[in-house]
This record gives sequence, C-alpha cells and structure tokens, in this order.
Amino acid sequence: MYNEQEVLHDFHSLLLPEAKKSSSNSFEIIYVNDGSEDQTLPLLTELASKNKNIKVVNLSRNFGKEIATTAGISVAAGDATIIMDGDGQHPPALISDFINKWQSGAQVVVGVRGSNQEEGAIKKWGSKIFYKLFNTMSGAEIVPRSTDFRLIDKVVRIEFLKFTERQRITRGLIDWLGFNRDYVTFDAPARLAGEASYKTSQLVKLAMNSFVSLSLTPLFFFGWIGVVITSLSLLVGIFIFVEQFLLNDPLYLNFTGPALLGIFTSFLIGLVLTSQGIIAIYLSHVHGQSQARPLFVIDTTHSIGLQAVEK
Repeated sequence: MYNEQEVLHDFHSLLLPEAKKSSSNSFEIIYVNDGSEDQTLPLLTELASKNKNIKVVNLSRNFGKEIATTAGISVAAGDATIIMDGDGQHPPALISDFINKWQSGAQVVVGVRGSNQEEGAIKKWGSKIFYKLFNTMSGAEIVPRSTDFRLIDKVVRIEFLKFTERQRITRGLIDWLGFNRDYVTFDAPARLAGEASYKTSQLVKLAMNSFVSLSLTPLFFFGWIGVVITSLSLLVGIFIFVEQFLLNDPLYLNFTGPALLGIFTSFLIGLVLTSQGIIAIYLSHVHGQSQARPLFVIDTTHSIGLQAVEK
C-alpha cells in the first residue's frame, strides 16, 4: 500500500470475506505500508486493532513496490502466500481459484491479465514489446501479461527469501526458481479509487532491471556487432587487396583512398567492439557471482528421503 487511503476500506471489504471463505478462517492478511504520506498507516492500524488476523508491515520510508513485496513475503507464515496489489486491480474474488490450483498440486499459481480497463496504448504495446524481447533475449520464458498477482507455496517462499539482489523483479525471480506452476486468467478492473502511483518511468526502470537481472544478452550485444563489422570489413579488405593490387583492378572498381580508409576504420571499430565483448564475458562472471543466487534449488515437496522443510 502506498498512499491508498481512498482505496483501503473498499479493498479490505472485498478481501476479508474472500480470505475467510477460501481458507476456513485459517489465514493472515499482511498489509505492507510502503512509506505512505497520507492516512494509510492510521487506517491500517485501525483495521489491525479489530482483527487479530491482520498484520501491518510499516516500512520506514518508500522503498518501492518490489522491495515492499519482498518485505511482506518475509513475514508470511502460511503454507501458501498470495501476493496482491492493494488497489483492487487484483480481484480478491479469485483467491479461491488460486487456492484450488495450489491444492491440485501447483506450487506457483500465476495471475495472467487478459485485459485492463485502465491500460493505455503506450503501456499495452510496451508490455507486448517487453515480453517479446525478454523471452527472445533472456533464454527464459515469462508468460506475456503475467502479473505479481500470484500464489507461492511455502517451499517457494523459503527459496525466494534466499535472494539478496537489490535491483529485483519479484515475478522474474519466482519464475527463475521453477517449481510446478499453473495459471489463472483474469480481467483487471479499474482501480477502486484514486490514481495509480506507479508511473510509466517506473515501469521502464523495472523493465531495464529485468533485463539486467535476468539476461546477459545486452552485455554481449555490442560484442556481437563488433564481430560482424570486423568480419565484413576484413572480407571486403581482402577482396580489395586481391582485386585492386594483385589482379590490377580487372573489374574496374577503382577504389579510392577515402574508401580504403573507411574500410580500415570500420575494421578498427569492429575490433574495439569485439574487445568490449571479450570484457563482457568476464563481466558476466562477475555479475553472476555478485547476484549470489543458489547453484540449484531442491523441490523438497517431491524429493524423497530428505528432511522436511522448516521455516
């Protein structure tokens, strides 16, 4: 929740009955106040005072959605955790669908947005381009229009909390972990009230963090361009040398000095870019080490003869 005083009561009135109905009253609702500057925190405090199943995580300042989401996951204690935005665009009525998928064996249940009543043309097409580029460049596979509205099993939550990356995208890290997954498609309604605080610039930053965190392709991009430029200029240079100087220009191409200089310059530029690609190989190893991700993830639920998972 970030400055959601206009939304909070309406959202909670939708969420609480669904939580009770879907979990036989064995649930907790964790609200994360991400440094709100309005009356969100007092309203959350009031709700928590009336219901022992409600917890409030109050961050000391605004840390951003991804960190706030991680903070909420870190204090969750259930056998499954459902992540939701607090503006009503993740319909609480679907909670039972997520739980049914989980009870059927899915360890990660992902909400996939079919449509969004408040989605503009820029966001819509930007989302399509992002998922297309990301799935092509990263080697990973993220379902287009997948959201942070998802359920994760306890074993997934434990593994997720081992990540220490600061520039993170929650849905990407959960997808990186693997595990059995299923999907729930939904149409996102309009916000219950107010305007979205998550701006286009923040979405662009999130997309950039996704590429940097989960893909090494941008790191090698200019290196591959350098290889192409170097190879082409070398082949053209060999052709000119043979045609112009060894065979005495039988094709009458008559390459001038500036043309030869341009080809030689292109060759040198290609070498520079190729050198950057070689440096990128070493940087990719540093990048991987600095992320400190686990070497592997064991699915203890479906493993045999291992000690049970404990929080």
